[in-house]
Amino acid sequence: MNELFPILAVETSGELCSVALLLDEKNFIELNYLQKQIHSQKLIGMIDTVLETAATELRGVKSIAVSMGPGSFTGLRIGLSAVKGIAFGANLPIIPVPTFDAFAFHLGKYLPEITNYVIAVSANIEELYFAKFAKKQNVIEVLDELKLIAKKDLENILDSGEVVYGNVGGSGRVNPVIGPTAKSIGEWAYLYGKDLLTFDQDYIEPNYFKKFIVKVRR
Repeated sequence: MNELFPILAVETSGELCSVALLLDEKNFIELNYLQKQIHSQKLIGMIDTVLETAATELRGVKSIAVSMGPGSFTGLRIGLSAVKGIAFGANLPIIPVPTFDAFAFHLGKYLPEITNYVIAVSANIEELYFAKFAKKQNVIEVLDELKLIAKKDLENILDSGEVVYGNVGGSGRVNPVIGPTAKSIGEWAYLYGKDLLTFDQDYIEPNYFKKFIVKVRR
């Protein structure tokens, strides 16, 4: 059995607050809560509930996987702060998981072979996070690295035949999808994140990707 299990996984990069406990490669417990600005209220209680449901104590967990962004500034800070506190208290390693990689992995499981697809997630009123992937022989390849683009430019950079997933309104090409969930964060961690595992919590910071500029009203 993989030495990372059981894996406690946390996803707070968007509106979805998600916690999962992956007992092994097939068995898991997951709890999801979809509501704006509830991460600080619900996250710790959700972790307790998942552990209790699995009849597992925190000392029985072997590692913690956490979504690192890009995504909501507040959501990412809350998720990582909670994970750091738990990991420090229980002396557990953390696996920082790139959110878009886990999302692409999750979507790829349900797509047919030789499929090009796009993930487009709103960053703010005017911009979105954008990346292109391809599923070939059950391998997910990156076709276009993660970038920040203007929402108005989305239609212009899409190729015909590409399937688009995300939460960006105003485009008939975008299939509305909320994710990833904590289960996908945990799955990506044990499949691809072993080299990222660390006990050095002080140097783990969310990948905000974009610079936050304070606008002053003149």
